[in-house]
Amino acid sequence: MPASARPLDGVPEALGRLARRFHSVTVVSGRPATFLWHLLAAVASDPVAPVRLVGLYGVESAAPDGTIVVDEAAGAWMPVVAGVADRLRARAPEGVLVEVTGPSVTVHYRRAPAAADWVVDHAGTEAEAAGLVAHRGRRSVEIRPDLSMDKGVVVRRAAVGCRAVGFFGDDLGDVPAFVELGRLRAEEGMGAVGVAVIDQETSPEVAALADLSVVGPVGALEVLEFLAVAPAGHRDG
Repeated sequence: MPASARPLDGVPEALGRLARRFHSVTVVSGRPATFLWHLLAAVASDPVAPVRLVGLYGVESAAPDGTIVVDEAAGAWMPVVAGVADRLRARAPEGVLVEVTGPSVTVHYRRAPAAADWVVDHAGTEAEAAGLVAHRGRRSVEIRPDLSMDKGVVVRRAAVGCRAVGFFGDDLGDVPAFVELGRLRAEEGMGAVGVAVIDQETSPEVAALADLSVVGPVGALEVLEFLAVAPAGHRDG
């Protein structure tokens, strides 16, 4: 279940050490900011170097005191999204999960892989009729407003004032972030590294855009822990 996702043991601690060392660490997710806060409140509320939590691809964020700040334009779409979710739930095949997260709805077919075509077709039709946009994910389709907000925008904002930036991603929703890294490198001369976290479900497009790949969350954690303790010569950003 999407709501049951949890970070590996050691991830919050590694993020905290990275934030204290590099002074700018952001966790950006398609999940709501409240979900991220529940998992990472200890490092997000650190008084010295808080880890920034950004949810719903940039639509909302959690302040160090836990207050959730929602983009005003996104909030206006919530009734429309709720209507889309109700219609999809009423017709969805068995095993398909329709999940509302703020101003977006995600249709999951992980437990019903045979329903993939149904999900893609009906999500696309509903999105078009409601003036929303459908985005493919890991055995899912997300429907959300076209707010010119994605993980690439979050990376661009987080990189302001930095000499270098790195990003870890494993899903199609991470593609805009990898593209933004390339732009920062080419147009602004910034040091930028994209790390693809690969498993059996990772789209080839994700790995193709990254600068290097690691195997699964364990591989990503190993890199985070290395960055947190590497000699000063390894950190130049």
